[in-house]
Amino acid sequence: MLSKEDIVQEIIDSGYLKSQNIIEAFFAIDRKDFVVSMYKDDTYSNIPLPIGFGQTISQPLTVAFILELLQPQAGEKILDIGSGSGWTSALLAYIVSQKSKKGKVIAIERIPELKKFGEENIAKYNFIKKGIIKSICDDGSYGYKEEAPFDKILCSATVEEIPQAWLKQLKRGGRIVTPFDGEVQLWIKKGKNQFDIKRFQGFSFVPLITDEK
Repeated sequence: MLSKEDIVQEIIDSGYLKSQNIIEAFFAIDRKDFVVSMYKDDTYSNIPLPIGFGQTISQPLTVAFILELLQPQAGEKILDIGSGSGWTSALLAYIVSQKSKKGKVIAIERIPELKKFGEENIAKYNFIKKGIIKSICDDGSYGYKEEAPFDKILCSATVEEIPQAWLKQLKRGGRIVTPFDGEVQLWIKKGKNQFDIKRFQGFSFVPLITDEK
């Protein structure tokens, strides 16, 4: 059976996991704490796993790829949309809280049962208790105006269009990473209405659940 060290090393060797702070987060935040009990034996397999309600915890390689695009840093405020199992929120919380008291993650999940599941998983690391993660049950397509602006915005589900709220709530120089139209897109904010957009093919995500669906 594969171990945490095995899967992390596999992703490093594949070239998808490169940044030291993200590597450290992968070792510190164990995927097994976010997987549904019936799939525990597959925790360290490089595959997505069901978490209920038609949603999944993404495969480790995919999570590594999107975090490398996002480039989270200590002290940043990050909006994590479609937080699901809580794994990406916990990875981000670990990174933003290193040697900083300012780092914060706003985790938004639309499905109440999954919000509770994610909170229970995140609680194993005390990030909510410490105020590093704020967990919200809401439609993530509206962003979260109360905590804006954000240094980075991550969405872990496919959107039909990039919400204007995200573009407005992102700081200049900030990054949005989101699945869109069969690809992963990276938006880098250069000015008020100016964005550099990069596209990456070959990824599949479940749709973002919004109030309209």
